[in-house]
Amino acid sequence: MIKLYDYELSGNCYKIRLILSFLNLSYEKIHIEFYPSEEHKSEDFLQINPLGQLPVISDNGFILRDAQAILVYLASKYDKGGTWYPLENPDKIGMISQWLAFGDSLTGSASAARLHDTLCYHHFNIEKCRSAAHSQFRILDEHLFFQEELGNDWICDGARPTIADIACFPYIALSEDGGISRISYPAIRRWLDRFKRIERFSVMSGVFPAGPGI
Repeated sequence: MIKLYDYELSGNCYKIRLILSFLNLSYEKIHIEFYPSEEHKSEDFLQINPLGQLPVISDNGFILRDAQAILVYLASKYDKGGTWYPLENPDKIGMISQWLAFGDSLTGSASAARLHDTLCYHHFNIEKCRSAAHSQFRILDEHLFFQEELGNDWICDGARPTIADIACFPYIALSEDGGISRISYPAIRRWLDRFKRIERFSVMSGVFPAGPGI
């Protein structure tokens, strides 16, 4: 049985809940309170992850930390169709890895701005975080626009989404919680809507289902 050490409001934990849902995997959720008790910094949790970060999974005793690493592991092991992480396609794996790093970089910009505004983490430079997020959003929006021009709906080439889309989705979908408007990024808004229509998509607080189709 997979165990997920989880905090409901964490975008990085949400990435793992999404892949588990998309793969239709059963798992046990273990709540770790991030705020205000900072349970992820407790002595007990540091025995599981010495970095004091969420998420962490335990898959029959195999413990793995870091959201991006967990996405790779779960898709590699449990996606029998090989669509979320196509191991037989080195070029696509390279592109996915590039966008996994991009998704991780949003933690220091859009996610940090959200923490500042929703949990009063005032030690962040909020204007710097928002400026960095907008720079990243412009890059992704342009990329998605050109993907659409080529007939691709997703971050990486192909007819199906990959874990690159999962890695980037949460903190972009939650960006307005940190004062980062998506009004100037139409390709991102279309991509968010497509993502929400993936079979077995699950919501979290602040992320709503797709509206009625046109």
